[in-house]
Amino acid sequence: MTDWRDRRVVMVGAARQGLALARHLATLGSAVIINDRRTASELAPAMAALSDLEGRTNYPLEWVLGDHPLELLERADVLCLSGGVPLDLSLVKAAQARGIPLTNDSQIFLESAPCRVIGITGSAGKTTTTTLVGRMALAGAEQTPGDQRVWVGGNIGDPLIAHLEQMRKDDLAVMELSSFQLELMTKSPQVAAVLNVTPNHLDRHKTMAAYLAAKARILDFQGAGDVAVLGCDDPGAWSLADQVRGGLVAFGMQRSDRAPSAFVEGDRLVYSDGNQLLELMPRSEILLRGEHNLLNVLAACAIAAAARLPAHAMRAGVAGFRGVAHRLEFVRHWGGADWINDSIATAPERSMAAIRAYQERLILLAGGRDKDLPWDDFARLVHQRVDHLILFGEAAEKIKRAMESVSSSEKAAGPSLTVCDGLRQAVQQAARLARPGYVVLLSPGGTSFDEFRDFEERGECFRQLVHQL
Repeated sequence: MTDWRDRRVVMVGAARQGLALARHLATLGSAVIINDRRTASELAPAMAALSDLEGRTNYPLEWVLGDHPLELLERADVLCLSGGVPLDLSLVKAAQARGIPLTNDSQIFLESAPCRVIGITGSAGKTTTTTLVGRMALAGAEQTPGDQRVWVGGNIGDPLIAHLEQMRKDDLAVMELSSFQLELMTKSPQVAAVLNVTPNHLDRHKTMAAYLAAKARILDFQGAGDVAVLGCDDPGAWSLADQVRGGLVAFGMQRSDRAPSAFVEGDRLVYSDGNQLLELMPRSEILLRGEHNLLNVLAACAIAAAARLPAHAMRAGVAGFRGVAHRLEFVRHWGGADWINDSIATAPERSMAAIRAYQERLILLAGGRDKDLPWDDFARLVHQRVDHLILFGEAAEKIKRAMESVSSSEKAAGPSLTVCDGLRQAVQQAARLARPGYVVLLSPGGTSFDEFRDFEERGECFRQLVHQL
């Protein structure tokens, strides 16, 4: 563990992770400078949230706002980055050139955590799987003598660094990790899962090779006593199997012949440890819709098995679970149609999974900001399965061109297509088209940053607009 007393820390990015880490390090005696491109008025809530530290720490918090001046490095022993801060930021590159170490809240948490840690990453399904594993762990803890606590966070909920001082040796921490967090980390959790690796965040990582390497870092620092969990149906995740340094557990629709695995057999989910077959639950008990969610449940079971949680806890964790907000979330029945919020879909692959989850006739709202990702497969599936496509945001024209290309090659018209200025107009257009038996699906395929702060704000706006109909 690092002794943080009197260390000069520059915290770049005053988002959720950065604020939690700034509080933690200031409490440990570091001199913390919080640096963000936003102004003091924009960050007033963040500054107020840390105001209670005044007079209680060795050094007062310092705020440097509006820019990322290189002069900050003259006072820095270490540079801490919030997840959204890219490594090609000039301040970060200058710090690397000067030999100033980089770290983040997840790295520091793993270095200090007194308990076992489960880490989960992937291009899709991280939050649902992390939530399920947390529920399974809680169900297991209820049957365990003692006062074991389960902590769930990381890239979702609270950064776990905020709860570090309350954790004890027998606890269990379950953390979601993004590629942004992983790309500079040099510490792996004892149980590390890679669910899938499909094109995503290429606007930041530039190439699939770099993106895959960032995901693989969750495994890179494991030891012989640790366990990796990989999706064996996904070529990207399964390509990492040869890099596993400890135990390997798989999950997928079919049984793996290479490792213990969670899979589907008939109408039930089962787990094979290589010798015995353990029935986990009937498939009918899963309330989540779509094959991608079935894979999320299988992933959670495989992770739970790797963490030595009992089968009854896996089943209890799945029972009654209807999903996480903004992920195929039912909003309202209106105009004869079901309105579904899948704002989390910030890549075409995620929208495709959502489309496949429904057999009903579809009105699809798609768009937002593109991440330099291909839309061809999306366009082909939309051409086959969607009745009405409503596009909005910066990516609208790019998606429209992909649709026109498919229509030309298929020599068929495909869905009706409307381009709207923003989400409000898109919802209004969907309301005109809604009919009994339809599903109106917001599953954008792009990020929200052209119109909203994040996908959650976009999903909340969609909810409000639909309830106002």
